[in-house]
Amino acid sequence: PQQLATQLRTELVEGVPGSGSVATAARPVDDEPLAIVGMACRYPGGVRDAEDLWRLLSEGRDELSDFPTDRGWDRWGAPAVGQAGFLHEAGEFDAGFFGISPREALTMDPQQRLLLETSWEALEQSGIDPHSLRGSSTGVFVGGGPQDYPTVLMGSTEAGSGYGMTGALGSVMSGRVSYVLGLEGPAVTVDTACSSSLVALHLAAQSLHNGECDLAVAGGVTIMATPSAFTGFDNLGGMAGDGRCKAFAASADGTGWGEGIGMVVVERLSDARRNGHEVLAVIRGSAINQDGASNGLSAPNGPAQQRVIRQALANAGLAAADVDMVEAHGTGTTLGDPIEAQALLATYGQDRPADRPLWLGSVKSNFGHTGAAAGVAGVIKSVLALQNEVLPKTLHVDEPTPKVDWSAGAVELLTEAREWARAERPRRAGVSSFGISGTNAHMILEEAPEPEPVEPAGAGRPVLEGPVPWLVSARGEAALRAQARRLLERLVEHPGLSPLDVGFSLAGTRSAFEQRAVVLGGDREELVAGLRSVAEGASVAGAVTGRAVDAGAGAVFVFPGQGSQWVGMGRELWDAS
Repeated sequence: PQQLATQLRTELVEGVPGSGSVATAARPVDDEPLAIVGMACRYPGGVRDAEDLWRLLSEGRDELSDFPTDRGWDRWGAPAVGQAGFLHEAGEFDAGFFGISPREALTMDPQQRLLLETSWEALEQSGIDPHSLRGSSTGVFVGGGPQDYPTVLMGSTEAGSGYGMTGALGSVMSGRVSYVLGLEGPAVTVDTACSSSLVALHLAAQSLHNGECDLAVAGGVTIMATPSAFTGFDNLGGMAGDGRCKAFAASADGTGWGEGIGMVVVERLSDARRNGHEVLAVIRGSAINQDGASNGLSAPNGPAQQRVIRQALANAGLAAADVDMVEAHGTGTTLGDPIEAQALLATYGQDRPADRPLWLGSVKSNFGHTGAAAGVAGVIKSVLALQNEVLPKTLHVDEPTPKVDWSAGAVELLTEAREWARAERPRRAGVSSFGISGTNAHMILEEAPEPEPVEPAGAGRPVLEGPVPWLVSARGEAALRAQARRLLERLVEHPGLSPLDVGFSLAGTRSAFEQRAVVLGGDREELVAGLRSVAEGASVAGAVTGRAVDAGAGAVFVFPGQGSQWVGMGRELWDAS
């Protein structure tokens, strides 16, 4: 019986050996939707977080800039294109924050440094103290391309210091995040070229479904330590003359490179609700596949793109008409864009209501093709579009490319921003990412479900009276002042934040470091005044700063005596303190 069962499973699920049949995607062990609960990113144009990215998108900014002058690229000669999307601050790194010596930091690929920073930020943005995850089964999935930083270090004393190997290895890009944070779930670095970050996110989803981890940090990074990406692709004739990606436009003349990093935090939807994490969006389904023996190793393959889209829809249990927009790969090449558009017309463009075409856009038009960080840029953009109920426009489209028969399906380019209001059914976005390796990925995102109602004050929730404490901590005094300034900026941008909620988040969802400040106030004005004094290094009543003797020790309040004078006395103390 066991052999018969194995044979049946092989034929029904995996396909008959040698028959050439293709099995349908097996359902995961746990097909519960997954929740994106945190996002962090750095992209060109001074984008330091997701809110910065939304400002860039909503303002329709083109953020290409001149080549950096501090990377020693003169020795390789000037690239043919004059501008690209750069992270000019990519060399900045607070090594001491992560307990890394300056000598080791010099040998670390800047991509490793940025991964540490953005992974930390993504977790904190989720309301998770990164220190609280030590020893947990949290997974790290990183998309990363070739590491050319060793070329920069070649011949230097740092290259032979003993740290040179770990500083350059691709596997350490994910492994170092797990090591520094003490995470014991899977740590995987993926290199499928331009589709790396979306493949990494797909693998993170599979790991969550299979129970290998309960929380995952996933994304990708691209920093160009040398100009080899420009010279190599220019030799193939694939670079745009002005460095700009004119996705699906008649004027498209090639791609343009950019740098960036994006990391998202994902967990099962039920876990997110139980843990009290805000759900930013839901991952309904995803799929990856390969071009196989197609019309060229580096050439895109339309039928394979159609297959991966249909596989993702099947994984999500959706029809093509259930998806409203697609954040495309859209690199602006004269070969790739028409193939991608035709695949979208053949899949999403069919059997749609006349008044609901598929809307098509590409964030690459804003700051270039960020390689291994491109797919996750599309994911973060799509989540932001869902949250803000707006579909951002795609730049540099003079008119849709005539190389595509746009009448073959209901697909339209987002040449202008459009309202994306909530409706009777959930709004959904597809995200595509295709690698020069031939590995394709597609993911379907859905708007976050309505949050569960919160009981108003007086209906079971404690009503706290008196001063509210705001706690801020950092590694040193300068960093403490910087943290206070960042919090002040946040309060200015969001004047409706409750002082009590701010105090709860600062105390319960942030790591406690050695240098600390406590601001006490009875209302918002007092708290802001105390916080400003911390930011300026001044001394005022209601604000106390100091250095903790043991930053890792918790606080214990002891209330001796008092017995049990009345029933529930301890519960009242618990609710109020």
